[in-house]
Amino acid sequence: MSLSKNQLKLITSLQQKKYRIKSKLFIAEGTKVVDELLNSNFELEQLFCVDDSSYKSIENRCLISDAELKKISTLKTPNNIFALFKIPSEKSIKNEGLILALDGINDPGNLGTIIRLCDWFGVDQLICSTNTVDCYNSKVVQASMGSLTRVSIVYTNLVDYLQNSNLPKYASLMDGENVYKSNLLKNAILVMGNEANGISTSILNLLSKTISIPRFGEEQTESLNVAAATAILLSEFKRST
Repeated sequence: MSLSKNQLKLITSLQQKKYRIKSKLFIAEGTKVVDELLNSNFELEQLFCVDDSSYKSIENRCLISDAELKKISTLKTPNNIFALFKIPSEKSIKNEGLILALDGINDPGNLGTIIRLCDWFGVDQLICSTNTVDCYNSKVVQASMGSLTRVSIVYTNLVDYLQNSNLPKYASLMDGENVYKSNLLKNAILVMGNEANGISTSILNLLSKTISIPRFGEEQTESLNVAAATAILLSEFKRST
């Protein structure tokens, strides 16, 4: 069974957020990512594979050629398997535990890595501003390496969310209090800002405490990558609480 023109048109359209929203579908590629999604609560729409020997039990699969896979793949080196999954409904927000909030994260690789970090550190709620990159962007899905299945991600007006939450709120800033000397609470919100501009003023005004990661090397590095900073801060929150 080869790839139809309609399938090709649909898959190509899913590179754009508006069509992902319209069709409620997203792309996943590679054995690791696709298998994680298949073994989760995510619902498969269509599976495309060059070799279907490991997926005989899946009815809605389509055997395609290497050439066809290259046509639809978003990767430089296609990885044998390509799938379309349905975008699930967003879950409600639980106002407890450590919650990570992102203000305007633009880079898909950063968001994918942050989702993996949430999974690693047991942070099951990730709150994103509406101008944060779409978590169903194919590059985000790829970078998350399956952790998308275990982290609840909600897009919302971050100002409204923070105003309505009574949890203590921490801002990650270059000139904040040394995180290694800070009193970090188990039930709290940690806000990470945009790669270039940091946390927006409207959100910064709502946060109760600022923390930073001290520099130990020579003062030549401008700042840490947001994903690297998130890893350090989540580790310290978990260690301290």
